[in-house]
Amino acid sequence: MYFHIRIVVCDGVHLNTWLTYNVRMGKRQSVVTIGGGTGHFVLLSGLKKYDIEITAIVSMADDGGSTGVLRDEMGVLPPGDIRQCLVALSEDSEMLRNLFSYRFENGSFSGHTFGNLFLSALEKINGNFVDGVKEASKILRVRGRVLPVTEEQMHLLVVLKDGTEIEGERALDGDERISKIGVQSVSLKEKVNAYDPALKAIENSDTIIIGPGDLYGSILPNFLISEISDAVKKNNAEVLYVTNLTNKKGQTEGFGIGEYVAAIESYIGKGRINTIIANNEMPSEDATRAYEKQEGAGTVISCTDFIPGGGTKIICEPLLSHKKVNIPSSDKIKKERSFIRHDSTLLTQVVMEHISN
Repeated sequence: MYFHIRIVVCDGVHLNTWLTYNVRMGKRQSVVTIGGGTGHFVLLSGLKKYDIEITAIVSMADDGGSTGVLRDEMGVLPPGDIRQCLVALSEDSEMLRNLFSYRFENGSFSGHTFGNLFLSALEKINGNFVDGVKEASKILRVRGRVLPVTEEQMHLLVVLKDGTEIEGERALDGDERISKIGVQSVSLKEKVNAYDPALKAIENSDTIIIGPGDLYGSILPNFLISEISDAVKKNNAEVLYVTNLTNKKGQTEGFGIGEYVAAIESYIGKGRINTIIANNEMPSEDATRAYEKQEGAGTVISCTDFIPGGGTKIICEPLLSHKKVNIPSSDKIKKERSFIRHDSTLLTQVVMEHISN
């Protein structure tokens, strides 16, 4: 049984900030998010404002930019996506959050974020990645838990439409053959085991939120671990899928929402996604033109193109952020960063209003 309380809070800026509380037999609702990258950061930044139990499960396939260098040179697990989730859920000072996100612009550390270096150092000090993440969570006063999908080294294998195999998640944005030939599928070079607390979090969840995030780089790698996809398939929790705002050339070029849903459900079971949350607002003409120049035609995903079936529900709302995205020049993968993004507040309001009812 759930009951729903709404409190209007005057915070000096927004006179109508809605806080939604859900109680299940005296227990806070357990929400598990599955993903990686900037989209995961945006979602978590909004969810932490609500009185729910949050567990973020994060892909460990990232091997590009600062993260890739640290994996190669230090043999550590990829810290980048974990670091973004820790910062998103941190309740500590803005200065400390900014410190963890700070990216060095020159010298030996050029391109690295302080948080990535810090997490890698904690892994070495503690002898394992998970304990390092726990220590960072204490320092940042993280609201909720951030868990890697696996404790093992995870290497992505990208198969192109002509059968060519390319190793590494970094190839998705860094290899010209991707945009010219296109991605057929992704798999793991070697089998890895799921991190047991991540499995238990899924099994005990009330709601599972997938996305937003790159399909082949941030979302599907989690479900390539069969224990994870099976856990989502078997659980009775509601599964929400937050769609991307744009497609990527060579990867999801020309995709509609239906293609994304089919790709994810090929792992977790057809019809397993109960609700789709999608944007119905067009970006500015300048932003659209810039993206189409970079990614090709069919870049912006339209929620009106999808006709739900089999009990799946779709919620279409304006979810775009209109804030200018500033990406530091020191970022080694700057050209791959998205500058059309979700608005964290709008997105999580829609999510929470849905799961509260």
